Amino acid sequence: MLTWINCLKCAVTALSLLFAALPSTAADFFFKDGDTVVMMGDSITEQHMHSSYVEAWSLTRFPAWDMKFLNVGIGGDGAPGGNNRFKRDVLPYAPTAITVNFGMNDAGGDYKHFMTCLQGIADQAKGANIRVAWCSPQACENPEDKMAMATAGNRNLEKFSEGVKQTAAANGNALFIDQFHPYIAVIDKARPENPKNRVGGGDQVHPGPPGQTLMAATILKGMNFPALVASVEIDAASRKVAQNLNCAVEGLTVNADGKIEFRQKDKALPFFPEGAKSILKWVPILEEMNDYRMKVTGLKEGRYEVRLGGVKVAEYSAAEFAAGVNLAPAVLTIGPIADQVKAVWAAIRAKNSYFHDKIFRGVMLAGGVPEFMEITHETVEAKRQAVFKERMGRMPELFDSIRKTLIMQSHQVEIVPI
Repeated sequence: MLTWINCLKCAVTALSLLFAALPSTAADFFFKDGDTVVMMGDSITEQHMHSSYVEAWSLTRFPAWDMKFLNVGIGGDGAPGGNNRFKRDVLPYAPTAITVNFGMNDAGGDYKHFMTCLQGIADQAKGANIRVAWCSPQACENPEDKMAMATAGNRNLEKFSEGVKQTAAANGNALFIDQFHPYIAVIDKARPENPKNRVGGGDQVHPGPPGQTLMAATILKGMNFPALVASVEIDAASRKVAQNLNCAVEGLTVNADGKIEFRQKDKALPFFPEGAKSILKWVPILEEMNDYRMKVTGLKEGRYEVRLGGVKVAEYSAAEFAAGVNLAPAVLTIGPIADQVKAVWAAIRAKNSYFHDKIFRGVMLAGGVPEFMEITHETVEAKRQAVFKERMGRMPELFDSIRKTLIMQSHQVEIVPI
C-alpha cells in the first residue's frame, strides 16, 4: 500500500508531466508586447537571416503586439567586442530585451577572458534593466568529417557554449538557449545518407537559410514560442462549430451536397522562410512551429478540397479531416494567407536593410577621416550623432509599414466535396 508521502510524490509527478505537456502561451513567451529587441552577435547575426526569421515568426504570431527588432551583429566580433561596444550599439535604442550570440569567433581563444566579457555584457544589461536571452553558438559543419563532434573546433564550441550557460545561470537564471546540440544533432542525422551533405547550406561556419531557420526555430523554442496559429473544429453532422481557438468563425453553413462554408478571422499567421525547405527533410520545423489546425467530423466518405478566398489550397480525405490536419504548409504556398505573409516579410526586409545599410553600418560603424583634412574627433562625432538622429527619424515609418501588413483579415473558407 502506498503511503500518503508516496501518493503525494505520484501526484506531484503527474502534475509536472501535465504542465510539461501543456502548449506554450503568450504569457510564457520571452518577448512581450511593447518590447524593443536588439539582437547582438557576430557575422552570423549580421547576415540578417536567423534574426529576421525570429522577428518574422514573433510578429506573425502576435500581429496585435507592438514589437520592434534591431540587429547589431558585426562580422568577426566576439564577446570582448560585444562588451566594449554595448554602450554604443545597444543602449541608444533603449531595448527592453536583447539576444546575445557570441562564441563562434571566441572558441579556441582565451576562455577566461570570454567569460569575463560575457559577465561585462550581463552587468551592463542589468544596469539598464534589459532582459537577456543568452544563445550559445551553433555547431560548425565540415562535410569532410564523418561525425560533426569529431572536430576540435566543435569540441571547443561545446566548451564555450557551456560558458554561455554558466553566465546565464550566474545572472539570476537568465534565459539560456542551447543552439549547439540541436544543430549538431541534425548534422549527424544527415551524415549517414551522404557524408558530404551540408544540411545548413552556406559554408562551414555561416549557415544559409536552412541552417539559419534551424537556429531561429531553436531560439524561439527556447523562448517558449507558442506553436498555435489557430484551430477550428467543425461538426458537419450537427452543423456547429465544435471549437475555435485563436480565431473567430462566423456564418457556418453545411449544404445538402456536403459543402461547408464559413468566414474565419485568425489572430495569428503562420511563417516559414521560403529558401529553407531543404531542412524539412531532417527536422519538421514548418509544422512544429506553425499549428494551423482544422478538424471536420461527420463528413461523408470521399475527398474534399479546401479553398481560402476562392483559391484551392489543399485537398484531404474525410478520414484525414476527422483526425485533424495542419494547413500551415498549404496556406503558406498559395492563397490570401501566403500573400499576406509575403507582404510582411517584404516590409521586415526593407526595414532591416535600411537600418543596417544607412544607420548601423552607414553611420555608427563608418570611420576613417584622412589626417590632412584636419577634422577633429569631436567634429566627426558631432556630425555622426546628427546624422544618426536624422536617419533614425525614418524608422517609425518603417516599423509602421510592417504593422500595416499585420492587420488581420477574415477569409471565406470552403470545404468542397470532390
